[in-house]
Amino acid sequence: MLCAISGEAPEVPVVSKKTGTVYEKRLIEKYIEEHGKEPGTDAELDVEDLLPLKAGRVVRPRPPTLTSIPALLATFQNEWDSLALETYTLQEQLAQTRMELATALYQHDAAIRVIARVTKERDEARQSLASVTVTAASGGDTDSMAVDNEELPSALSEVVDETHKTLSKSRKKRGVPADWASNDDVAAFEPVASEDLPVSRATSINVESADGQYAAIAGLDGTVAIFAVAAQKLERTFEVGEPVTTALWTAGTRIVFGTTKGAVKIYEAGAEVATLKSHAGAVTGLAVHPSGRILASVGADKTIALYDLDNGTRVSRAHSTSSLTSCAFHPDGHLLAAGTSTTGEVQVYMTKTGELATSFVLGAPVQALVFSENGYWIAATAKGQTTVTIFDLRKEGDAATAKVLDIGSAVSALSWDYSGQFLATAGPAGLTVQHYAKSSKKWSQTLSSATPAVAVQWGAHAKQLLSVNADGVVTVVGGKE
Repeated sequence: MLCAISGEAPEVPVVSKKTGTVYEKRLIEKYIEEHGKEPGTDAELDVEDLLPLKAGRVVRPRPPTLTSIPALLATFQNEWDSLALETYTLQEQLAQTRMELATALYQHDAAIRVIARVTKERDEARQSLASVTVTAASGGDTDSMAVDNEELPSALSEVVDETHKTLSKSRKKRGVPADWASNDDVAAFEPVASEDLPVSRATSINVESADGQYAAIAGLDGTVAIFAVAAQKLERTFEVGEPVTTALWTAGTRIVFGTTKGAVKIYEAGAEVATLKSHAGAVTGLAVHPSGRILASVGADKTIALYDLDNGTRVSRAHSTSSLTSCAFHPDGHLLAAGTSTTGEVQVYMTKTGELATSFVLGAPVQALVFSENGYWIAATAKGQTTVTIFDLRKEGDAATAKVLDIGSAVSALSWDYSGQFLATAGPAGLTVQHYAKSSKKWSQTLSSATPAVAVQWGAHAKQLLSVNADGVVTVVGGKE
């Protein structure tokens, strides 16, 4: 009994009701599914027309090649030959794979050597750029390469000299203003107002120098908010168009912004009036000369640039040996201090010539620095440190460290008041005010407020502290009326 389709004995035999032909069940069902009729005829056939047959299991006979010992030996020989050939093929493929792996490892090692050489050349190029900087100028500037420090023009040098002469004389006779906040007043400070401004990732706050009625807050989203201090509310906002790293309010209604793209933008009444570009990297610090005539900017490209605010042009440039993080003019204007990132120094330059006058070692990347109004001290803090170091400009070496104030938490920003009595610090843990008593020549912590901030500024007459945190929330800390 053989299947009419395969010609072999069926494992599950069925028979057609119509023709009596025997089929293998799985084969005839598949044929019916495809053709709908019985093989060899045109008669239609359904699965229901198949009857199963019951028969004993068929034992297939052995192939003729396995019916004798010589045939079995020949079969075993063929199997052995096949295994030997397969083993040889595997060994050959393994040898080829090892060769490919060795080639890949050699190429990887060569690539690492090339990368190391290129990295070394890059570092050497960066080191050479410490004294040679190429910048693409915009506006009225032209492409230039500066090798040596550039001195100020004679007209501005005279302004620096005159300012220095006038302020240094008046400072010695100047006392604390009568309407200035006392130590007891500052000790009683508490948060009196808070406003959530539309500035994300805020980086700076700067209070209008004239009367302290307005504060400019800027952030990395390029938004600037003007906060009315007296009304304690948002006055207006405008867009700078680039991420802002630092902001500075100059004379009148002009605000200067430093951006991550190396631009110094000057705005007046919310409109851009000038764009200065002297930095190949981000602008990290801004400072205005006491005369109000000269603006300074420092950047990650190790460059210090000075501008004439009257005509909006760069007039001088100096070069540091390290990337710069912050800057500040001396109260008399004849010195400019800049904080470094790689060397951890506070470098002090002559404003007129751009020459390095002295430096103070902080030991870590400088986060912020500020001069005291007494003209002798400069306070600086390093990134991530909980201390503020006060250096004496009149001394050198270790003797220049006049005081190290332990704040107890990381310090992000500093602000010294006009009288030189109060040094405000800001950080993730809050605000503090350190008080220096001239009579006893001692420091003490007057205020500690749990108001986290990335920047802080004194308000008018030191009767308020304005701070902003990274989320753009401005907090006014002062005495309640």
